[in-house]
Amino acid sequence: MTEREIRKAIVENCLKMNSTGLNQGTSGNLSARYKDVMIITPSGIAYEVLKPSDLATMPIGKNYGSWEGPLKPSTEWRFHLDIMIDRPDVGGIVHTHSTYATILSIAGKEIPACHYMIAAFGGPTIRCADYATFGTEELSANALKALEDRTGCILANHGMIATGANVAKAMWLAVELETIAKQYYQSLLIGGPNLLSNEEIANVKERFKGYGLQDKKPANSSRKTKAAAKPRAKAQAKPGAKARAKPSAKAQVKPRAKIQAKPRTKPKAKKRA
Repeated sequence: MTEREIRKAIVENCLKMNSTGLNQGTSGNLSARYKDVMIITPSGIAYEVLKPSDLATMPIGKNYGSWEGPLKPSTEWRFHLDIMIDRPDVGGIVHTHSTYATILSIAGKEIPACHYMIAAFGGPTIRCADYATFGTEELSANALKALEDRTGCILANHGMIATGANVAKAMWLAVELETIAKQYYQSLLIGGPNLLSNEEIANVKERFKGYGLQDKKPANSSRKTKAAAKPRAKAQAKPGAKARAKPSAKAQVKPRAKIQAKPRTKPKAKKRA
C-alpha cells in the first residue's frame, strides 16, 4: 500500500471503531507501519473531522520520539512505537477502550481459553498487563511483556491492544478480542466457562494457519489467468471443428459401394413342357 492509502485506511478504521461501539470519543488510537516510519493518529481530535493529512509520522529505530505533522501524535505513541520496534511482524496496531475488554481490565482479569477463537491471539490466554499511567515507559514495558508471543492483550484499568500485519487485520483482531471479552464476562454470570485445554488450543492454532482476514489477490493476476486460459480453449475447439466439417473420404465411399454391390436381376422364365 502507498502512504496515502495507509493514511486513508487509518481514518476509515477510526470512524468504524467508533460507529461499531468498539471505542468511544477520542480515547482510542491507531497506527500503521510504512517503510521506516510509523503513521499514527493525533492527540485529542474527533475522528469525524480527522483527515489523512492530519496524521503524524514517527521514525522507527532512530531519533526516538521525534515526529512530523500538523498535529502532535497520540499520547500513547510510546507503546505503539515500541511494539513496532520490538515486533517487525506488526504492521498495524489498534488500541481501544472497548466496554467488555475494559471491564475485565478493571477487574485485572486475563481471558482464559473459554473459546477456541482465543488461538487467533497466539496462545491459550489473552494476558492482562500490569497497570501503569498512560503514555509512560512503564506502560509500554508492561504491554510488551503481555504481548510476548501474542497478538493482543488487555491493559489493566485501561483498555486493550490488538496487532496485525496491517491496520485491517489489527482491527479484525480488536473486534475478536472484544467479542471474546464479552462472552467470557457473560459466562461468569452463569457460573463460569468450561475451559479448553492447552493441547486443544495448540491444535486450533495449527489449523488457523491461513485463517482470518485475507489479502485479496491483485486484479492483474486474475486477468492474466483468464488470458492464459483462452488460447487453450481455442486450441481444443479447432481440431473438433475440422473433423465435423470434413469427414474422411473413406466414410463417403462406403455407403455408395454397398448400394452398387447387389444389382437386382429378373428370374429366368421356366420353359413349358
